Amino acid sequence: MLDPAFARWLDAQAEALDQGQCDPQAVLGQLASAQVLRAGIDPTLGGSGGTVADAIEAVAQVASHSLAAAFVFWGQRAFIEYLLQSPNVGLRERLLPSLLSGELAGATGLSNAMKFLSGIEALQVKASPQAAGWTLDGRLYWVTNLRKGGFVVAAAIDEEGASPFVLAIPDNAAGLTRSDDLQLMGLQSSNTAALGFDKVAVSRDWLLHENAKQFLPAVRPAFLGLQCGMAIGLSRRSLSEVEAHLQGARSFLAETLNVLNERLENTVRELKQGVLDGRFLAQPAALFKLRILLAETAADAVQLELQASGGKAYLTAFGAGFARRWRESAFVPIVTPSLVQLRAELQRQASAA
Repeated sequence: MLDPAFARWLDAQAEALDQGQCDPQAVLGQLASAQVLRAGIDPTLGGSGGTVADAIEAVAQVASHSLAAAFVFWGQRAFIEYLLQSPNVGLRERLLPSLLSGELAGATGLSNAMKFLSGIEALQVKASPQAAGWTLDGRLYWVTNLRKGGFVVAAAIDEEGASPFVLAIPDNAAGLTRSDDLQLMGLQSSNTAALGFDKVAVSRDWLLHENAKQFLPAVRPAFLGLQCGMAIGLSRRSLSEVEAHLQGARSFLAETLNVLNERLENTVRELKQGVLDGRFLAQPAALFKLRILLAETAADAVQLELQASGGKAYLTAFGAGFARRWRESAFVPIVTPSLVQLRAELQRQASAA
């Protein structure tokens, strides 16, 4: 359960978070104060215990109030997961406390890397080896949680003649530039921007893993599982709105509501089980299919909310929450890896079988 005060803050600020009228620097502090960043992390490391399935549930609970806040949460918690799975214990000890307290923002710059893993695009940041590490050149075009008050970003790096590797890069590295926030249709208070790398020097102390092709498949179940939390929370909220509209009324929509609720919760159970038992490590296609199904369920849930609301949903005075959820549902299919990319990868795997 979310802290009630935090849930009220999210409800009060949901529209402002979506439209960029809420200070984006405030979101991470609120998430940290509500203790949700610690979900699924061993208490010996500063967490509240549980598993990554608990972290997925926490993202879903936040998303039921605000997808913009959940988007920030996903970026922060995904970066934390990289640290938890990294062999670089020193880096984890150095960064984890400030990430859990919300003092430092963690940006999951691995969207490009996940597409690289599926052969969709080349890595966008190149490395030249130096005595103590590397210098980096390139650009990441869309990264979330680049908080101006301090961030560290993960990126997969291409080095000629060597295996790609994964680095954490601090915001104060010379030659690293952050663009203005991208002008999105919604989710404006998510600190989403582009990063430019111009001879950025990074030492080996910041290495998350020396082999991206080994590390990325290992973290992908958590990366995508946490991401699915956004679709889960949005679906649940829209379906609860449908239920409220149908309260006491006999409607043919009730049957559709029951079908969607059952589909959603069955899919959530399958997702959590697969993340926990390691099935998705060997069978990533099964995870891709669940991600697609959850995105489709979110779209169906918002569409059902429109039908249950009727014309009220189109009136500004009554429909602001619905209009935001409609925009949020439009984002779910395109967040990397997008549904188009996932379907293309599934088709490629089927052809190769």
